Amino acid sequence: MPTDRKPTASVWTRPRPRQREQLTREHIVATAIELLDAEGIEALSMRKLGTRLNAAATSLYRHVANKDELIQLVVDDVFGELRVPAADPAGWRAAVTRTAGDLRAMALRHPWIAPELGQVGLVHIGPNALRMSSGLLAQFEAAGFPAQEQDRAVGTLTAYVVGIAASEAAYLSLIARSGRTEREWVADLRPALDAASQGHPRLREGSSARQDVDPQRIRDDDFAYGLDRVLDGLTARLTA
Repeated sequence: MPTDRKPTASVWTRPRPRQREQLTREHIVATAIELLDAEGIEALSMRKLGTRLNAAATSLYRHVANKDELIQLVVDDVFGELRVPAADPAGWRAAVTRTAGDLRAMALRHPWIAPELGQVGLVHIGPNALRMSSGLLAQFEAAGFPAQEQDRAVGTLTAYVVGIAASEAAYLSLIARSGRTEREWVADLRPALDAASQGHPRLREGSSARQDVDPQRIRDDDFAYGLDRVLDGLTARLTA
């Protein structure tokens, strides 16, 4: 096995090219996010992005090496929307709850991002993502978690939030494509759901109890319930 293997390439560790034109990396990233928000990840290509920028696709490669690098940049730029509160031993749970809610809201504003977070994985070392992760680590450190568990606590929290947000984003994207509001979509689905659940009284009872509740409120309440149970479990570690 060769001993001189090159380190994994990353847009964050490669020297940034000198600016020679009006087209900037920041402009490319901002336009890519607009395209992603409007049309989804499947629509993103260097050619299509170049058309939006009135620039040849080849000119984009002076700023980003490939589409994978562009994804790293747009994901980190979106992470810049988050602000993690200062670490507070007395208020760590409230601060973590707020950050989790902000992360979910960010993922729902940009429905394409949640599936990408898992794919970016270890190369996700942009400054905004690192700042958020460091801020959450500081919260769990202030709470009293031992050093070897702080990273696991952050991973548990973000896995819950990203998993829920990915499911919600897919659901809301489906509704958006239908041209209906969430209330309309749920109301139209109810007759089929009632018919399908005839032989499942527990499902029918739970569905009937929620039929007059705003579906967005249901999603918000379900997210809050799950988040509280995750934090209950983590908090139990402090007294174990």
